[in-house]
Amino acid sequence: MKTLLIRNADVDGRILDIAIREGRIAEIGANLRGEELVDARGCAALPGLHDHHIHLLGSAALLRSVQLDPCRDPDALARTLRAADRMLGPGEWMRATGYHQQDGALLDRHALDAILPARPLRVQHQTGGLWILNSAALERLGGEPWPEEVERDREGRPTGRIFRGDTWLSARIGRETPDLAALGQQIAAQGITGLCDAGVTNDAASAAILADAVRMGALPGELMLMSGGPLAAPEDGAFAVGPVKILLDDHRLPTIDAVVEIIAHARSWNRRVAAHCVTAGELAVMLAAFEQAGAMPGDRIEHGSIIPADALSVIRDLRLTVVTQPGFLATRGDRYRALVDAEEQADLYRCASLLQSGIPVAGSSDAPYGPVDPWQAIGAAVQRRTASGASLNPAEAITASRALNLFLSPLDEPGGPARALKIGSPADICLLNTSFAGWLADLPAKPVAATLSRGTLIHIE
Repeated sequence: MKTLLIRNADVDGRILDIAIREGRIAEIGANLRGEELVDARGCAALPGLHDHHIHLLGSAALLRSVQLDPCRDPDALARTLRAADRMLGPGEWMRATGYHQQDGALLDRHALDAILPARPLRVQHQTGGLWILNSAALERLGGEPWPEEVERDREGRPTGRIFRGDTWLSARIGRETPDLAALGQQIAAQGITGLCDAGVTNDAASAAILADAVRMGALPGELMLMSGGPLAAPEDGAFAVGPVKILLDDHRLPTIDAVVEIIAHARSWNRRVAAHCVTAGELAVMLAAFEQAGAMPGDRIEHGSIIPADALSVIRDLRLTVVTQPGFLATRGDRYRALVDAEEQADLYRCASLLQSGIPVAGSSDAPYGPVDPWQAIGAAVQRRTASGASLNPAEAITASRALNLFLSPLDEPGGPARALKIGSPADICLLNTSFAGWLADLPAKPVAATLSRGTLIHIE
């Protein structure tokens, strides 16, 4: 039985070797025997990080999309789309993501026609809940009948805006499998070895794509999938089935009874519930539904972008977990400071107050809507600073060790005790390029030197 060694790693403050056999940690000690895989040179060794809320197919598609996040005004958006247009062949679809209205005027088909009248174009809002298509794209979809997700004007004509219509759009456009291997390389480079895909639209077809990517090694490590409906795990364990996702939207909130019914379906499938809540209104509906239906440990609030102070005790008493994305403070914080009501800014992306209330908290990226980089999110949870350097709700700051632990809990227990390197555990390991103290001094820099998944080296700098 072959023994692989990580030499000279800082494991909880001691310089030790880590022996790996059959994908698991077999020994931790000094001067162990085996074949050297990596010499850590005294740098820190951690369990591989877990991203508790990511959208893998969307993140992979982002790599071939026009990115509009840097566009700060309509002229910049138009220039970016026209420049991308010159790089594509005739008739080829253009997919753009990260759009956010700057002046309160939301794009429609006519605004996009003025920029690109001939090429089929679809633009995704940064929230992920809205696609905006130009007239050429709408023509490609084939016309009537339009589903309710397609917004229409007073004359019944599509405005180009499609709300939560991903499943319908995929059926009309055709599902194209993006390059998951390229995404997997990005993820491995961050020291991540566990992923929870939070897609409400996950079904047997998308699950099969992701399972095959795991089997082929294109996606690293452990995978869990949420879904909005029934989902079965494969016999080979390529993925585990996670909570049932409930997607709430402030502009069309369901009744509490309707949410209670979804919770009942989840329980009949022996599954927990994960509820998308980015506004106070969405959170209020979900908490009321949990109070009526009964919550269980493992039920989750996803995002918790706005959590009023008086909701903390309710979340605690219901024994809910909050899976949050502190990275948005760094990437969207200046926009939040400008657009979020002043009285709600103290409720933005809470961390410290959740933990102080005894509420389990886990970290995630929400990629492609946020950066896949967990180290940026960890730094943001500690520093609470926007891209411009402004402070945003600093009372919610937590220590670097606690921020790191947001990404170290098990996939099936987000917010639970941080995993540790111990004998018998899977050899999912993140090696830093510095000591733990050195990383603390250089937040939020990415400190990853190497990543191992089940004892296999999947990334090395």
